[in-house]
Amino acid sequence: MSQGPLLSVEDLKVAYQGRTGQVPALRGVSFALGRERLGIVGESGAGKSTIGRAILGLLPRTATISARQLRLHDTDLLDASERTLRAIRGRRIAMVLQDPKYSLNPVMTVGRQIAESYRVHSRASAREAKCKTLEMLEAVRIEDPERVYHLYPHEVSGGMGQRVMIAMMLIPEPELLIADEPTSALDVTVQAQLLALIDELVRRRGMGLILISHNLNLVASFCDRVVVLYAGLVMETLKASELGVARHPYTQGLLACRPLIDRPQPELPQLTRDPGWLAGGLRDQLSSR
Repeated sequence: MSQGPLLSVEDLKVAYQGRTGQVPALRGVSFALGRERLGIVGESGAGKSTIGRAILGLLPRTATISARQLRLHDTDLLDASERTLRAIRGRRIAMVLQDPKYSLNPVMTVGRQIAESYRVHSRASAREAKCKTLEMLEAVRIEDPERVYHLYPHEVSGGMGQRVMIAMMLIPEPELLIADEPTSALDVTVQAQLLALIDELVRRRGMGLILISHNLNLVASFCDRVVVLYAGLVMETLKASELGVARHPYTQGLLACRPLIDRPQPELPQLTRDPGWLAGGLRDQLSSR
């Protein structure tokens, strides 16, 4: 395996065809990812999920995508054939989506779905796949894996459904996991358990992780680095531990909009956006300091 970043993204642009012409979703996103935990934050519509889908080649046909570089190690994802991308999806890059109810097949047991994910990327027999699935269900801390193996998606809770999705995505042992708001539909206690589980599995397997989230507190405490996205542009990239002292006005505005339990406010501040951010002027000033 070649040296260098696990994932390289340089000047990634995505636009969708609208009624009046091209509508930009990403305007030149750049970042590199090693075997670390990278958070991507920003408002709804900033382009966070579009980045994940562009990496996997899952954008709709109405999308136009370009980049100076979009590589997984030595594989050019932008020019890869559909056959190559199918081999990469799941096997080398996996993606956990927001709500398992819409990601799991309602007419197949969860065990069969996980086993199928394993067999697609290996030559394992049905028996071997079941054994591997039971091991994976145990790895994601599901009690009584044999019983859960035979359950249908509607028979499991939200938290267990997310654990099933994580098991399905990690069973082929990918190099990179993209988690798109994996805990947003869960209560705080289950969120903490699920993030601890993801962290343990990612560290143990030496994987790279991209965590897409609206939750700034969560990203600051969980990730190594953070990419702050606004209207398809990277406003700044910084260490997660330094998110609280971010320099860009947009990041500062997002932080100011958080409700504070220890300091009740009559009303939350409203984020003021500067049209100059889209021109990149402030980002250039910050990078030159």
